[in-house]
Amino acid sequence: MDNLQLATLSITGALAGWLNVMAGGGSLLTVPAMLFMGIPAPVANGSNRIGILMEGVAAVASFHRRGFSDFRLSLSLAATASLGAAGGAMLGVKLDGVWFDRLLALAIIAVMILMAGGNKSHAPAAETDGKPKRLLLGHICMIGAGFWGGLIQVGVGFILMPILHRVMGLDLVRVNMHKVFVVLVYTLIALLIFAGSVEILWSAGLALGLGMMLGAWLGAHTAIRHGELWIRRVLFATLALITVKLLWP
Repeated sequence: MDNLQLATLSITGALAGWLNVMAGGGSLLTVPAMLFMGIPAPVANGSNRIGILMEGVAAVASFHRRGFSDFRLSLSLAATASLGAAGGAMLGVKLDGVWFDRLLALAIIAVMILMAGGNKSHAPAAETDGKPKRLLLGHICMIGAGFWGGLIQVGVGFILMPILHRVMGLDLVRVNMHKVFVVLVYTLIALLIFAGSVEILWSAGLALGLGMMLGAWLGAHTAIRHGELWIRRVLFATLALITVKLLWP
């Protein structure tokens, strides 16, 4: 890839990392960006994991520095999610061409519907004591979330947050604390599977990762919370254009 493409991916990654912190949905931009550059779907799907992995390391470290960590529960959740992710990644390496575009478009449409319906998963948990509930059900649900994360990754946060918040009854700080750890672990598993089956553009993934780490850091230090509604509107419009492009190339 030439320098202009790598720079474009870094900028896209920075925006994606910022959106992941401020509103969510960063991979909804990074994967289509690589597709539009002519990168084959399995290669784009696999290379995107490098950026996710790098952002995950930064996010987990940030939570830990602030005193938020429960590695025992995070590891058990990540282990069950990794089982699903391994199966999803094995299928994901085979998705190519129009079928990948259609699946990606459907995922984007589903996320847009969730966004249009409100952000209920971010509502505060009622009378939570910080202790997880329904552990068995939560771990079973993690297998399905991991499968989708291993398959395509796009929109997985919209699956993980309701599991952690509504099923397991965790407050939002701990929801995000566990979410970033789970994604970090299963992404490593998925990346290894993709690397063993398809070509990985390490330079593209590194460019994305550097941008996503910067964007996540900027998002974490953005104190203006009322800007989230504007961000979501911009993201919604962008996703609508991406969907049209994917379905009618």
